[in-house]
Amino acid sequence: MPLIRRAGATRGRGGFQVRWLDALIVALSAALFLYLAVSVYGSPPSSVLVITSGEHEWIYQLTQEREIDVPGLIGMSVIGIHDGAAHIDDSPCANRTCVASQPISRAGEWAACLPNGVFIRIEGEEHIDEIDATVR
Repeated sequence: MPLIRRAGATRGRGGFQVRWLDALIVALSAALFLYLAVSVYGSPPSSVLVITSGEHEWIYQLTQEREIDVPGLIGMSVIGIHDGAAHIDDSPCANRTCVASQPISRAGEWAACLPNGVFIRIEGEEHIDEIDATVR
């Protein structure tokens, strides 16, 4: 194919032709791009449970059901992860206010057993579209 075309020379049936293999490659590339975009950005943000006791820190996924024994200042606290929420199930403190608290499940929420020195919090991206309170 010459680099310079002579005046009056034509290219056949028109200017640009799309071959079936070119169209297939473009379609597969677009499908792959959409699949990757949905898998990366379409899933809900993941949150993790961070447990702190003294100078130690543990991180757990909220998606796995489990019970965790955490050593504290006065004994062993038991932290439970159930249905995507974390809760202090048992603690050796006298008033046990931490055991009576609500489970935490959203980023920014926290609970603590102050006498035992155990602190739990949820870290991750916050869900902006959720309602956190209603007022009558």
